[in-house]
Amino acid sequence: MKTGLKKRVYHAVGKAIHEWGMIHENDRILVGLSGGMDSQVMLNILSGLQKKAPIAFDILPVYIDAGFEGSFAKELKHYVEMAYGGLKIDYKDYGVLAHSSENRENPCFLCSRLRRKRLFEIAQETHCKKIALGHNKDDIIETLFINMCYAGKIGTMKPMQSFFNGDLDIIRPLSYVEKKDIVRFGQLNDLPEFKNNCPSANKTKRSEIRGLLETLYKHNKHIKGNLFRSMHNVAVDYLLEVKHDRHSKST
Repeated sequence: MKTGLKKRVYHAVGKAIHEWGMIHENDRILVGLSGGMDSQVMLNILSGLQKKAPIAFDILPVYIDAGFEGSFAKELKHYVEMAYGGLKIDYKDYGVLAHSSENRENPCFLCSRLRRKRLFEIAQETHCKKIALGHNKDDIIETLFINMCYAGKIGTMKPMQSFFNGDLDIIRPLSYVEKKDIVRFGQLNDLPEFKNNCPSANKTKRSEIRGLLETLYKHNKHIKGNLFRSMHNVAVDYLLEVKHDRHSKST
């Protein structure tokens, strides 16, 4: 592997882990796999860190099969067991249900919500206090724009978020890594990428926002970095606030 790329990726992951306090001594971390390159690279790096980190922690790779035809669960299980020692697969019908006539919500929203809920349950069942997800720097920027354009709010995914009064944490070790570096890292390490068999793949709001942002990035190489830094540099005094009716009587 090219030394520069490996150093850049590991440095970004290490910085995110350090700045957000993602991993501590004796942590047991559920690593959520999707079959895509993001989660494959995340597992590869966490496995590497596990071997050389000054603290001891355990990882439990988990894949939730959403029930679509053409499942790659067996192939994924074979690869992960050969490379890392084990994979827990949970077979569900979340994807099928989300795309059925019974569902009046956005199929991606329902499927994602059900899978997230199940990951929480598996974490509790397997005594994992943390769940690692493969979201990257590009995902965080895209989520900001999705929320602004489609939900009318300013917010995104954080590199680390606590739930249930701190009993469970979601960590995103790739938060500071760009998608292009993840893809290249995976290719140079010969990591497999399993085809997304969801019928809504590449037909989502995220795909639309990604296309918009990629157009911006082509015009100015600094835009992506500036967008990411802006989320650490919020000028609150220059945001709109809800004001009381100036004509109402004060109490």
